[in-house]
Amino acid sequence: MQIADFHLTYCTNIHPGESWDATFENLKEYIPKIKGELSVTEAFAIGLRVSDEASKTLIKPERLAEFKSWLKDNNCYVFTFNGFPFGGFHRQVVKDEVHFPDWSSTARKDYTLRLFKILAAIMPANMDAGISTSPLSYKHWHKSTEAMKALMDQSCAHIMEVVEQLYQLKLDQNLDLHLDIEPEPDGVIEDSKGLVDFYNDWLIPAGIPLLVEKFGVSPQVAASVIKDHVRVCYDVCHFAVGYENHEKVLNTFNDEGIKIGKFQLSAALKAAIPAQKDKRKPVEKALLPFVESTYLHQVVGKMEDNSLHAYPDLPDALVDLATTNEVEWRVHFHVPLFLATYGHLQSTQEDILSVLKLNGERKLTSHLEVETYTWEVLPEDIHLSLDQSIARELNWVKSNI
Repeated sequence: MQIADFHLTYCTNIHPGESWDATFENLKEYIPKIKGELSVTEAFAIGLRVSDEASKTLIKPERLAEFKSWLKDNNCYVFTFNGFPFGGFHRQVVKDEVHFPDWSSTARKDYTLRLFKILAAIMPANMDAGISTSPLSYKHWHKSTEAMKALMDQSCAHIMEVVEQLYQLKLDQNLDLHLDIEPEPDGVIEDSKGLVDFYNDWLIPAGIPLLVEKFGVSPQVAASVIKDHVRVCYDVCHFAVGYENHEKVLNTFNDEGIKIGKFQLSAALKAAIPAQKDKRKPVEKALLPFVESTYLHQVVGKMEDNSLHAYPDLPDALVDLATTNEVEWRVHFHVPLFLATYGHLQSTQEDILSVLKLNGERKLTSHLEVETYTWEVLPEDIHLSLDQSIARELNWVKSNI
């Protein structure tokens, strides 16, 4: 839905289901309920998650026509896809497999191009649209310098194939489409510095010659084309887990000409670690319900001198809780936006408020997507019905824009 200059939606990766039939049934069930909870009468935005399997069905002309008709009949529109999870994302062990297949594979490239064909067919007129995607791969899969270089070379080649097609759509149909890379803890691109380095050291040098040769543009125009069509999916939770200063990060991106494709509005858990080690049991007890087997919940600890220490998952961090000298932990666990505290734990809700304020001042993007996908694995005491949960989050964002 449009609020002032912004388009606000929620990501449908919250709903289980990998086939298009299951995805479509979820939309039919939940969208009317959520619109009712919000008393929405204007056009309602959907942040669509379509798996690889589902995309192969939806791209069929008759299914695409059926979906377009449903969007029109229900006064809905789609301006963003979540193309990060390729396959199963609920009710199974996901963990690091969320990155598979990575950007070194043709399967990831083909899936993303298929999503763009679908998006180009359904996106609103006179509006840009984007697809968020993985931060290339999971960094712990690539141990050697040679393996990392091979990954980066192949990933850039595949991303540039996407850029070429998006630029051709821009020239032929004046469609403004962008691929939005989502930095994430333990991704190959996991923070602002990693993203800037990826552009400057890999993507731009690899992409300029290709665009110069294919389209006859200057190197300067080629660099601009790449930055127009490859943007950032700025997941606030992920940057908060890394203790990044949002204003500094956004200033850096602006200086580098890196654009924001969308802000994903999500909150992480955080815990203050008592200096007295015999007083840490309440923190451990509060964190234990968030240990679950579906998703990775990376932890970043901060020392008094502001140095950071990363753990690959919450259970790994809890092993060190009794002895660590860290003073704070931040946990990659997407918790409800509207709650600031959880007993002995807190959320990074203030980071979302900071980003909303900065975006309101600077108009970095009109795309806002709530992404709390962990409702099924949250502790029981903070459960609501799914439609109520989604509506409450969207209302919280509306009240803070």
